[in-house]
Amino acid sequence: MDLARILRFAAVITLLLALQALFASGLVNPYYVRVLILCCFSVMLAVSLNIIIGHAGQFSIGHAGFYAVGAYSAGAFTVYAGPPIGQALGLDRLPVWLEGTAFLMGAVCVGTVFAALAGLAVGLPSLRLRGDYLAIATLGFGEMIRVVIQNVEAVGGPRGFSGIPIYSSFFWAALFAVTTVWIARNLARSRHGRALLAIREDETAASVLGINVTKHKVAAFVLSSALAGCAGALYAHYEGYLEPRSFDFIRSIEIIIMVVIGGMGSTTGAVIAAVILTLVPELLRGLAEYRMVIYSALLILFMLVRPQGLFGTWELSWETLRARWEKRRERP
Repeated sequence: MDLARILRFAAVITLLLALQALFASGLVNPYYVRVLILCCFSVMLAVSLNIIIGHAGQFSIGHAGFYAVGAYSAGAFTVYAGPPIGQALGLDRLPVWLEGTAFLMGAVCVGTVFAALAGLAVGLPSLRLRGDYLAIATLGFGEMIRVVIQNVEAVGGPRGFSGIPIYSSFFWAALFAVTTVWIARNLARSRHGRALLAIREDETAASVLGINVTKHKVAAFVLSSALAGCAGALYAHYEGYLEPRSFDFIRSIEIIIMVVIGGMGSTTGAVIAAVILTLVPELLRGLAEYRMVIYSALLILFMLVRPQGLFGTWELSWETLRARWEKRRERP
């Protein structure tokens, strides 16, 4: 990693720590902080799903299932395995904030790995399918996960899973959201990302050119699932309570809408759309029962006006902005 990237990374960490200190001081309304944190989770989910839909051209509608796997596995790890592991490693003798950070990192690792394994288990057999058949297979997986959770008493069943320690905060949610965006952007520029774009444009032609289509699709599916599981682990340790209804079919549709509104194939679009579609329902909350009607009407109106999404396949970057600025300066 070159010096410029290290400095940018240090600047992001410093900014997030400063914002965390500001929010912890109580000067900012806790409701606004909560909405910002929910925006970070939405960004992680939309950007991770965009890897499958936007980059690989596969239509998956069971993303909330991987989100649930990450959340419940991380929560179960902290509640059941956390105390004995903490005592064995001597974590209970550390300062409270350092002990919480260690448990959170462990939970994030567990949630990410379990979601990645679930993605592999679903991806290997189902990614040989295409189009509607793949969408139905992923939908079935998402619903299967929700039904299984509802019937496991160890994680609360239909009553919900309570008692999860709250270790997550704005800093961690924002840091992992930035990391997710960074991974997606670098993936798009990599050799693997270009292979995914070739598969998206024409799967048969990509196969003829020697690209292992199934391998690249499964790898993208596993990466996307792992990032969704990471978001789930952070969500579990932010809310402290999980219920199966939070990971139902509607949640999967909300994530798909974020990707479509942003522009399939654009990480920038997924980020902007995730933030907008998380904020709009909150801004309309004062309209009571008309809130979701207006929200739905706005979505329909937007798709009629701009069916390709906010950004299409365009990405916002320093290089793009610099090129546009230089082009404008060259104009007479």
